[in-house]
Amino acid sequence: MESPIKTVRVSQAGEENLNKLKRATKITQWNILCRWALCCSLKEISIPSPVAIKTDSHIEIAWDTFGGEIADVLLIALKQRCYQDGLNLDRDTLRKQFTLHLHRGLGYLAGNEDLDSIEKLVQLTHIN
Repeated sequence: MESPIKTVRVSQAGEENLNKLKRATKITQWNILCRWALCCSLKEISIPSPVAIKTDSHIEIAWDTFGGEIADVLLIALKQRCYQDGLNLDRDTLRKQFTLHLHRGLGYLAGNEDLDSIEKLVQLTHIN
């Protein structure tokens, strides 16, 4: 499946959040942490605030690296979320929503004071 997102870019604040998460979880690959962040945001009920995000850090990840073996699944999840939120499924909307969800998820994860290990990151996936 062809993705409208060719390169994942992160803001300075996103990079700071990734560095915090890297220290806490000991996960060294940006793409893995970004996947967790995206999924964390996608599971939230609310729509991410439509704020402008300046992707000005040095972190750039090719979509194929970001998604790995589950790239198509992540794209389908993003499309489904846009559909549920009543948004268009055009390339620009998907790219913008991806960026919003990614950065919201990074903020959620980095702001979680209890997140100090990979085990606690995994526990966040448990649905009550």
